[in-house]
Amino acid sequence: MRGKLMFLTGLAAGFVLGSRAGREKYEEIRANAQKVWQHPTVQEAAGVAQAQANKLYTEGKDKLQSSKLGEKLNTGTTGSATTDELIAPSDTLTTSKSTSTSTGTGTTY
Repeated sequence: MRGKLMFLTGLAAGFVLGSRAGREKYEEIRANAQKVWQHPTVQEAAGVAQAQANKLYTEGKDKLQSSKLGEKLNTGTTGSATTDELIAPSDTLTTSKSTSTSTGTGTTY
């Protein structure tokens, strides 16, 4: 019984000390990642990737709508949402990321 109690005490102490060290390392990694993300070169690359994604989305949507399947989807969805209404706008992702990282508050995850 005493051995189990000592084991549990050691486990609890290790958990507390490990979580403190882990939190500091997490904050360090988070700060470095934020610096990298805010670098102009990274932002430029993200903008290019976003523009390419928007172009591919538009081309794919146009091809789908001009296909037989797209025609069936458009005729079968009278009164319901179109594909544009079902898919979030492209700037939603950038807006949510920029608001969460630009605040600089002590938000913990």
